[in-house]
Amino acid sequence: MAIASQQQLVERIWERDATLWTGDDEDRWLGWLDEPKRMQERIDELRRFADDARAEFTTFVLLGMGGSSLAPEVLKRSFGAGALHVLDTTHPAMIRHSLEALDLEKTLFIAASKSGTTLETRSHTDFFWEKTGGNGAQFVAVTDPGSELEAQARERGFRAIFAGEPTIGGRYSALSPFGVVPAALAGIDVERLLSNAVRMSDACRGDANPGLQLGLRLGEHWREGRDKVAINPNPGGFGLWAEQLIAESTGKQGKGLVPAPDESADGPDRQSVSVEIADPYAVGGEFFRWEFAVAVAGTILGVNVFNQPDVQAAKDKTKEVLASGSDPELEPEGSLDDLLARAEPPNYIAIQAFIDPMRERELQRLIDRAHETGCVVTRGLGPRYLHSTGQLHKGGPPTGLFVQVVDDYGDEIPIPNESFGFGRLIRAQAEGDFQSLKERGRSIVRVRLGEEA
Repeated sequence: MAIASQQQLVERIWERDATLWTGDDEDRWLGWLDEPKRMQERIDELRRFADDARAEFTTFVLLGMGGSSLAPEVLKRSFGAGALHVLDTTHPAMIRHSLEALDLEKTLFIAASKSGTTLETRSHTDFFWEKTGGNGAQFVAVTDPGSELEAQARERGFRAIFAGEPTIGGRYSALSPFGVVPAALAGIDVERLLSNAVRMSDACRGDANPGLQLGLRLGEHWREGRDKVAINPNPGGFGLWAEQLIAESTGKQGKGLVPAPDESADGPDRQSVSVEIADPYAVGGEFFRWEFAVAVAGTILGVNVFNQPDVQAAKDKTKEVLASGSDPELEPEGSLDDLLARAEPPNYIAIQAFIDPMRERELQRLIDRAHETGCVVTRGLGPRYLHSTGQLHKGGPPTGLFVQVVDDYGDEIPIPNESFGFGRLIRAQAEGDFQSLKERGRSIVRVRLGEEA
């Protein structure tokens, strides 16, 4: 792309020109461009709130999914923030572990959901609300104005409510209250974090534009058939967050970039991209660089990078399973041997593990088997990945081969105000996604953890 047209592209992004993508409603979802500077104006408010909370509590638990949980998780890992915990699973084993590990009286819960209706977040919030005896001083809400969560927080007398910016979608919300409020509670210097983000946003207006260059590389390699994006390993697990940004933004209309954190870049269907974080605070700038880059890449793919039309499919199937009154048994289905035998690039193998997160390392044997095919291998924990790469799996290129992994969910844990518990919920989520992928003609098998060899 010529230098003149590159600069014109940048100007049109900052001018909110929806015709750069599909001409639909993209202009309504570009609030992230200005969010770092908006958040800088709230630094004093955030500091006061965090100082008061940290004087009273020793542990902070983020209850959120996808765009509400992945940036806090990367911040926790990047800074080694031991006081911050992210709960983004419905697996009963993790709920039990949380109850055993937490000193509930010294814990502040952050319920985070843009829509305010996210089933997992609502379930977690009601569960811990009951366990704390309905103590509003132990709860904070981060949600968009006018949501059900905001109304509930006011009714229950939550300690604080932080309003999200309605012109920002979940996966672009890392530098909004969804990322910055947990960061402040974790003791991270949010002024320094946001300063890095503002410097990067300024750089993404100019000639030597880091976001533009990354985005052009992503898009141009995609044109060459290199649609697998190998993201280099890094201590903060940045790939977890970038995975959602890339997959949910580009995976639609039968095309898309397939994020592959920690995978080798060697192969004709792969490209290599580097996460550039010299020190933990540089993650603020890196969030913005990748947001801008994926917006640029979307102009080359010709997709609306701000919608997620296929994410709802699995949610609807989950509701159907729950409404039926049945409890899926999740028996093994299909032949893993046959699936792997026909796998070859440009296929990718996606391992979808509805398992206790504490057992994630036990997936390694399956991952090693999948790598023997020569294909890129991705993995995600369910239900987390439903809010991350699920859009790509259903709306992206039909090259994915899917392996659902299930385990033992143990005794049921009831969810207040629901006719089902966490065990039945996660089984319904697994069954719902399995059905949704099959209906779209995707190849999928189900295996039990430890029995897949």
